[in-house]
Amino acid sequence: MTMTHDEVQAWLDSYVEAWKTFDGDAVATLFADEAEYRYHPWDDPVMGRDAIVQDWLNPGGNPEGRDKPGTWWAHYEPWAVDGDKAVVVGETKYFTDETQAKVERDYFNIWTIEFDANRRARSFTEYFMQRKKPAAASS
Repeated sequence: MTMTHDEVQAWLDSYVEAWKTFDGDAVATLFADEAEYRYHPWDDPVMGRDAIVQDWLNPGGNPEGRDKPGTWWAHYEPWAVDGDKAVVVGETKYFTDETQAKVERDYFNIWTIEFDANRRARSFTEYFMQRKKPAAASS
């Protein structure tokens, strides 16, 4: 199976939309039954679609851990696509509140994704680096 750049971009756009809505069905459509999801490359993976959905809906076991609507912005795009594998680059910003007037944290992201024949992720791994905050100006 071969994924195109446009198909990977559509998957990424669906990922961001699922994150915005915390719709369990939308999250489930992204991942294969036996998918592995790693928030960090060294983590043990969250195993299986149902567990991934539950982890998204209840971060750390608590739905209060969800990112609040309007307090973040994200954009991701395929950097390389080869057959059923993709490397994705992007940026995620978290704001102090929904006005988005002040950035609290800013991350550069690289994701590796392997897709199954149904164009669902069977393996997903996040790599990210937080942007350093500028040093305070001295007087």
